[in-house]
Amino acid sequence: MMSDLRKFFVITLLSLFLTGCATEQALNQPTKKDLSVFTIGTERELVLLELGSPAETIQKDGVKYDLFSFVQGYSKGTRIARATGHLLAEISTIGLWGLVGTPIEQSYNGKVLGYKVTYDKNDRVLKVEKLIERDNN
Repeated sequence: MMSDLRKFFVITLLSLFLTGCATEQALNQPTKKDLSVFTIGTERELVLLELGSPAETIQKDGVKYDLFSFVQGYSKGTRIARATGHLLAEISTIGLWGLVGTPIEQSYNGKVLGYKVTYDKNDRVLKVEKLIERDNN
């Protein structure tokens, strides 16, 4: 027969092995993009640095347009806070929280955003149009 202390350690170790699904998903959510790069006059290089390569670049009548599609995620602080909450809930419920927390995290995958950015002759932002915004699930 196992002593109470030994049972406690076995249960604790098992719960630590079972935890992590919701916690890991919270930590691996998409990161938040800095949309201030869409300010009129921002250099195209800064836009590309923040958002990555555009889905398409169009040059028409001497005007350059970039089409961007990306997932707007969450700040580092938000992701850490959510992961911490999931971890504490999973430990206190001996891993059972994962049954609830994992689907919750799967439903929060950020928003898909699409933008058309027009640049002037000096490759600076001239105009920004939001083309799409929808949940990423």
